[in-house]
Amino acid sequence: MSSTATSQPTFAGSTLEPRDVAVDVLFIPVFESTDALEDLAEIDHATGGALERARASGEFRGRLYDVFVTPVVAGGWKAGRLAFVGAGPRNATGAERVRRIAATCGYAARQRAAVTIGVLARALSPTVLADGVSAAEFDAGSYKSDAAARNAFPTRVEIVVPGGDQKIVSHEVHRGRTIAECVNITRSLANEPANVLTPREFATRVSAIEQDAGLRVDVLDETEMRSLGMNLLLAVAQGSAEPPRLIVIHHDPPGAPESPVFAFVGKGVTFDTGGISIKPADGMERMKDDMAGGAAVTGAMRAIKLLGSKYRTIGLIPTVENMPGGRATRPGDVVVGASGTSVEIINTDAEGRLILADALWYARKLGATHVVDIATLTGACMVALGRNLSGLFGAPDAWVETVRQNAHAAGDRLWPMPIYEEAREELHSEIADLVNSAGRAGGAVTAAAFLRAFSGEGAWAHLDIAGTAWAESKQPYQPKGATGVAVRTLIELSMTGAS
Repeated sequence: MSSTATSQPTFAGSTLEPRDVAVDVLFIPVFESTDALEDLAEIDHATGGALERARASGEFRGRLYDVFVTPVVAGGWKAGRLAFVGAGPRNATGAERVRRIAATCGYAARQRAAVTIGVLARALSPTVLADGVSAAEFDAGSYKSDAAARNAFPTRVEIVVPGGDQKIVSHEVHRGRTIAECVNITRSLANEPANVLTPREFATRVSAIEQDAGLRVDVLDETEMRSLGMNLLLAVAQGSAEPPRLIVIHHDPPGAPESPVFAFVGKGVTFDTGGISIKPADGMERMKDDMAGGAAVTGAMRAIKLLGSKYRTIGLIPTVENMPGGRATRPGDVVVGASGTSVEIINTDAEGRLILADALWYARKLGATHVVDIATLTGACMVALGRNLSGLFGAPDAWVETVRQNAHAAGDRLWPMPIYEEAREELHSEIADLVNSAGRAGGAVTAAAFLRAFSGEGAWAHLDIAGTAWAESKQPYQPKGATGVAVRTLIELSMTGAS
């Protein structure tokens, strides 16, 4: 949801013919090169030949995310303008591509101050189109003093499937809109500055978001965590004046099967200085998004409830602030986690795996059979895979493949990575069971191997979203800022039941 919006826009499915859709701007995806628009025989006439002239001159060729807008000049059409949006090659219309095309429509609508818009589906998924258009509702500049002056998101959006089944189209649009609203909640949380979103405030907001959807939320404070032996989580927090919290969200639908029981565990470091192993100043301001994994769990759990997953699902968010101070954990300290495993803390900037270790143990204690943790964990993963792929680790192989397939269906890009046999050996400590950091070489792999030691029996996967949680550059479908990565993957897993 947009942090500047005063009212919720209306999304609807429409089965009208294009000429009958009464909107300010009707967006029409056009594929590259070979799209003859056979399904839109009247469209060039409606523009007075403007579309054909633009295609003939090369002004508009259907290249990805290009936008060509022209008035409607023919009588009988109810839309004020037609906007043709480049959809790229016809044979590449996966969920991610379609969502980006739709998001381009949403941002173009805002730029043109359109109050009402329609998006013609043209055989593209109404669910994904509604999801994608909604992305443009998120406004990263919520603290700017001129927020009210910026172009608002349209008040009404219609996803148009001419001749379709109205009930089915409406259902699909509602589903896409629900997913997108929860993704935008994730983006809004990840966008908040750390002086506002402290661990306690994070817990307060998550509780409100989830309880509003009908979910039960338990928030464990430091006393309760200490009684459970969660000393790794507490060790990360002890340098900060802000106390830690462990947020536990329960979706327990009536009649849920005994298995699978999902647990989604999201890293919730509201700000990461690196602790005593302090980070360089350059770029440290970005460390407000080190809770993006926890934000993803927040959005996913709300959507899982609203969409009616029939599987028991638990969301866990260990949330801390990693600060240097007189009480901060020192390199060389040894701490015993809730699982009984002792850890020599070599690098206090390898803190995310410490808080996840105790949360993973707790997920199994709560009965989880299938666990996924999500974390902005290592710069090494970003070096290996860049900013468009998240790393996927886990065991057994069949579960890892299930996660990958569900991510692909949802439109998230995951790349399977190994946890080679020697990675555990590289975590050898002379004084404890493990060290928390094996150094820079293979850092994403050894971090995953560390988490594996705490993941317990049963299926487990780890998503390293360090490179994908934040967009560093503006695109037609995405402003610079929080992306909401992994939310849709978690939704898909809980809705499909890990099959």
